[in-house]
Amino acid sequence: MKKLFAVLGNPIGHSMSPVMLNDLFSYYNMDAVYLPFQVEDADLHDAVKGLKTLGVGGFNVTVPHKSNIIPFLDGIDELAANIGAVNTVVNENGQLIGYNTDGPGFLKGLNAFLPKIADQKVLMIGAGGAARAIYFTLAKENPTVLNIANRTVERAQELINDCPYSVSSSAISFDEVRQSIGEYDLIIQTTLIGMSPKIGVKPVELINIRKETFFCDIIYNPLETQFLQEARFHGANIQNGLDMFVYQGALAFEKWTGIFPDVERMRDNVLKQLGGRTC
Repeated sequence: MKKLFAVLGNPIGHSMSPVMLNDLFSYYNMDAVYLPFQVEDADLHDAVKGLKTLGVGGFNVTVPHKSNIIPFLDGIDELAANIGAVNTVVNENGQLIGYNTDGPGFLKGLNAFLPKIADQKVLMIGAGGAARAIYFTLAKENPTVLNIANRTVERAQELINDCPYSVSSSAISFDEVRQSIGEYDLIIQTTLIGMSPKIGVKPVELINIRKETFFCDIIYNPLETQFLQEARFHGANIQNGLDMFVYQGALAFEKWTGIFPDVERMRDNVLKQLGGRTC
């Protein structure tokens, strides 16, 4: 009988994880299958109990369940507990343990371009769930500054206050970003602004930027948002969200199987799935 792995979310039909991860199970000759399950909020506890009863090897968790699932698990690791969200669950000897690979996945993808975050001045745009995972992860890397810009400055300040790791950080408005954007070495766009189909918008104006600044956008559909296009136009190096998606999946696969997979194969697989839907 095949070992079961899964992803829980609502909606779930758009997920690219099943094709990506089933390909890995086949590639590494593992008798396993990865299935998507659309789960309503009211059914989440029953879904977790059902997967545990079936002896699931592990599963991913996506919106809107990343926080709500925590009470239904047997334990969570320190980073996931601090973030308050789980995206990967591992069956460890019958116990379902939650992890968060979003932040570490982002960092691992970023390190291919920027091997060291220490001593960098970093600006994050947005203060949602993805921003929280990335912020907590980067805070441990000792950047000189790790500021957050958000439409609601109070929400950015709440995120900063929640972080248990010591880092110099300020919550700033989008107006302040326009004045200070040239001061940063790394700028990370974590909102959904610019995602397909609304591709002609960006969260902030990119004026007075330096070509030495590295720009990231966690969106990968389109592969190059308006935000990244303008940064590239000004001569800056850029990175889209494909690496974060691939590496968070790779880290989950490693936790389930003990194998860190071929990320280039995963990346190529996602690009094939995107096909004509990159804009």
